[in-house]
Amino acid sequence: MKAHNYRRVKGQSYTRKKYMRGFPQPKITKFTMGTPADSYQYKASLIAEKPVQIRHNALEAARIAANRLLSEKFEKRYCLRVLPYPHIVLRENKMIFGAHADRLQDGMKRAFGRPIGTAARVRPNQTLITVSVDEDGIETAKEALRRGGAKLPTPCRIVVEKVQEKE
Repeated sequence: MKAHNYRRVKGQSYTRKKYMRGFPQPKITKFTMGTPADSYQYKASLIAEKPVQIRHNALEAARIAANRLLSEKFEKRYCLRVLPYPHIVLRENKMIFGAHADRLQDGMKRAFGRPIGTAARVRPNQTLITVSVDEDGIETAKEALRRGGAKLPTPCRIVVEKVQEKE
């Protein structure tokens, strides 16, 4: 099974878990890291440029890569959020090829497939990860998002904006 088989967005989304038996839980469990209650001056965002499905293990790898750099530099003085949730259940009809494997194949008979993982559908210009930091952490936040974006199957861009102060 290759991850690029599930990258394209095609067909209807498959999300009704009440009809499925034995679907796997997403590997990503923490979506917010750092100190979200504090107020920060700047917000950096990682934005997808193409429509794509991002598997749950790719989201987890991006979260770990970005969080590792931020936690080394700032301890707890940042807030990292992963925004898309992997709702879509991916299926695979396993077929084994090669010598003496003919008894394990069914061909197209009962070819619906078993659940093998989950994915999040992403549209163009959708924000994937946001990092809130103060002014001294802008370059580190951009580098953390660049490292996280390298783990995702779509080209991404980074946008930094100043947060409006509440009065």
